[in-house]
Amino acid sequence: MHILIYSYNYHPEPIGIAPLMTELAEGLVKRGHEVRVITGMPNYPQREIYDEYRGKWYVNEQTNGVTIQRSYLRIKSKPNLLDRLLLELSFVFTSLPQAFKGKRPNVIILTVPPLFGTLPATIFSCLYNCPLILNVQDILPEAAVRVGLLKNKWMIQTLTALEKFAYRTAHTISVITDGFSENLVNKGVPVNKIVCIPNWVNINFIRPLPKHNNAWRYTHQLDGKFVVLYSGNIALTQGLETVIEAAVCLRHIKDIVFAIVGESRALQKLQEYCLLNGADNVLLLPLQPREKLPEMLAASDVGLIVQKCNVISFNMPSKLPLLLASGRPIVGSVPANGTAAKAIELSGGGIIVEPESPNAMASVVQDLYNNPILRAKLGNQGRQFAVENYSLEQALDRYEGLFSDIVANRASSEGILPKFNVSKG
Repeated sequence: MHILIYSYNYHPEPIGIAPLMTELAEGLVKRGHEVRVITGMPNYPQREIYDEYRGKWYVNEQTNGVTIQRSYLRIKSKPNLLDRLLLELSFVFTSLPQAFKGKRPNVIILTVPPLFGTLPATIFSCLYNCPLILNVQDILPEAAVRVGLLKNKWMIQTLTALEKFAYRTAHTISVITDGFSENLVNKGVPVNKIVCIPNWVNINFIRPLPKHNNAWRYTHQLDGKFVVLYSGNIALTQGLETVIEAAVCLRHIKDIVFAIVGESRALQKLQEYCLLNGADNVLLLPLQPREKLPEMLAASDVGLIVQKCNVISFNMPSKLPLLLASGRPIVGSVPANGTAAKAIELSGGGIIVEPESPNAMASVVQDLYNNPILRAKLGNQGRQFAVENYSLEQALDRYEGLFSDIVANRASSEGILPKFNVSKG
């Protein structure tokens, strides 16, 4: 099959949806499919166009068998509401011409967010009469409204209408957790239009490694320390002040160090908060190269997933499969009735604590510090769950099966015999 992936984020961006879409595209190519990716100029998480792409309208690349077509984005490092709108609209208008620079696809998969990407993908889908699969990574605009990022009533109404349009026009909606399915069904989306395919992890790349003789630990002077790690996006859904306050609660245990790895600008605010609270047992580090990820995860004793109290059924941390696959226990400071908590509990790889409660987080971290047997049990259970449920190969099987079923059903209804074979790798 010829598969078109419409994704605002893609390699070389190091976190979030970009690594996932890169692994999906390259995995499908390895299975014999032709994959084309339409994306923007790389900018995340710094919100600045990477140097080698700056000042260009279009860039076409071929990487690991994937055709990548990049287009200009209007981006500001400190965006206000208008800047965010113009950013998404710039992707709408500049990406559409790229879509027509290639053969007609059998299927299109569009990642959301951003919601405005629905417009060019739907136009292309209609003109070429090919099915559009909506891959929902966050429920918008609900997520932005709940965390206070979006307050403008006109914008909320516009995005809500666009959300309904996206669900109505998509042939199939792929969600990453059952909680998202329930959310969409409650909004009137037909249940037979929704398929749940969790995000994945390359279990051969991310795997349990010994923490001793670990170069990452040595580089950051963590040998002999009990490392509690948070790595990834630092946004309004997290509230990492809770992590810093928990670290303050454990200052009396000199072996325990909290490491927060994230985007440099966000770390500056956290640095100020550390100084204000006397959190001298917190190590703040910029995002690490992706090739260092297995070593960094192996350097930790505990992995953190952190959300605010109001993050329930519209957000699912993409780091969860990574932490489980690394074989390290998880402390989930997340709402007990949210999608993240349900996934952690189901995996058996972590412990849930009350969100936005430094004392609760500190108490469980101290318990794990004192109980290596429990740490090993949780880590082993998490790894096994990741192997059985979150492997890249399973995700490829599911997406490949979904694509072939959609195309075959359409061909059958039109009286056309599909001209492709599906390999299961």
